[in-house]
Amino acid sequence: MTLVAQILVNEAKAIALVEAIEREDVLAALTVSRDELADRRWQVQVYLSGEHDKAETAALKRVSASVLGKSAAKFSLAKLPDIDWVAKSLEGLKPVAAGRFLVHGGHDRDRRRANAFNIEIEAGQAFGTGHHGTTAGCLAAIDRRARSRPIGNALDIGTGSGVLAIAIAKAAKAPVLASDIDPIAVDIARENFRLNGVARYVSVFTAADLEQRIFAKRAPYDLVVANILAGPLMVLAPAIGRVAAPNGTIILSGLLPNQRARIIAAYRGGNMALVDTENVDGWLTLTFTRLYHRSLTMADGRSSTTQADAP
Repeated sequence: MTLVAQILVNEAKAIALVEAIEREDVLAALTVSRDELADRRWQVQVYLSGEHDKAETAALKRVSASVLGKSAAKFSLAKLPDIDWVAKSLEGLKPVAAGRFLVHGGHDRDRRRANAFNIEIEAGQAFGTGHHGTTAGCLAAIDRRARSRPIGNALDIGTGSGVLAIAIAKAAKAPVLASDIDPIAVDIARENFRLNGVARYVSVFTAADLEQRIFAKRAPYDLVVANILAGPLMVLAPAIGRVAAPNGTIILSGLLPNQRARIIAAYRGGNMALVDTENVDGWLTLTFTRLYHRSLTMADGRSSTTQADAP
């Protein structure tokens, strides 16, 4: 059983209380909430570590007296029932549909659709459950690309939970090379590939950039996806241009609207042309096409001759 201490005050005192609690060593690590009620009063709640933690309750009395005065109203204590908070939080993560993809947690397996590419991802340490605008935007862009023409070889940079690599593998039944800077994310992604039955299509490893030889060895890629941040995307632009196939598709996200012009300029320099922009919940997903060159030199030194016209 957990105890929650709560008190009703005005806004100024609520702010002062929360600040004082955060400065108190014994209380600083506790969860504190400050919420405005309908009658313009504010409720401050402090979730205590245990039912009989005398040090925390004594510290809370000291803070209350210092901010409100000894004669003011005191914090009241209430018991919270034992709840599986992980399961409770997952109840709010409803399945997300983007194009032909449906991303869901294990608790929503009964909501899978017969005519969709169902992807099971749990909320965890790695980014990518489909609920963020960047992931949803990428999924929709991947679906458009998969519908328009076959995908024979793909690269997923910053794979996170692996949701985008899973989407590509399910829609295209094609090999996908996935990487992430975080080894924990790589482990989680690998487990998600197994869970979703695409492990035979996807190879995943830890990498901070595209300098490892495997990127060049597996190139060219007719689909490259990177859902990271604007800064790294700008740094990676030349390398992505080198490994993307002529007429290949590059899908980028993790971008705010005011970063659009800089990304377009960086990728135009790598002979990539913007073909689509999508805004989901204030986050941009940009889709580029790698233009043709008469002579294309790959990152590992191989060359191929292509048509000299744009797609």
